[in-house]
Order: sequence, then C-alpha cells, then structure tokens
Amino acid sequence: MAQQSPWDIGVEDLAKLREDSADFVLIDVREPHEYERCNLGGTLIPLKTLAGRLEEFDRSSHMVVHCKSGGRSAQAVKLLRGAGCENVWNVQGGLLAWVERIDPSLPSP
Repeated sequence: MAQQSPWDIGVEDLAKLREDSADFVLIDVREPHEYERCNLGGTLIPLKTLAGRLEEFDRSSHMVVHCKSGGRSAQAVKLLRGAGCENVWNVQGGLLAWVERIDPSLPSP
C-alpha cells in the first residue's frame, strides 16, 4: 500500500496499541452516518469540523487518526501536527484495511 502521510502506522500497529491497552486517543474523522454503520469506538470528529476544534486537543497526547481509507485521516494528521501536536499518527488504509486484515466480522465501512 502506498504511503499516505509521513506519519503512517499500519492497522497491525493500531491493533497492538489496543491489545496493550496503550494510552492513546483514537480519532475517527469520518461523517456521522459512516460512524453509525461501522466504527472502532474512537472519538468522532468529522474532518470538516477539525480545524474549529483544535483547542480541544492536548498537544502532548498520543493520538491515532483513522477514516475509511486513510486519505482524510492523513489530512487530519497534517493539520494536527501543524497545530503543534507532535505524537499524531495516521492509520494507513483506514477502516477498510482494518476490516480486511484485523476484524472481518465488522460490516463493510
């Protein structure tokens, strides 16, 4: 899979973070109707609202951002890093890759 941002992690990395109960914030930047259909339990902050909500973020937090396929989350990571959040990562391939490689029991995103 092609790199989507300089800060990509694989779905396997996200699965390991969850398995290890790591201290991180999972952010889903899809739209509410997409979240209702299939989600990983992250905080829903649609990409189009993210710029107006930057003050809500602890810039020292470890954040992992995902969307359906990785494109919107790559944009979100760039925005968050530009706002001073240094430990923010994009889930390469997004929820589609998660369903394909980690949890095929989830509905198609």
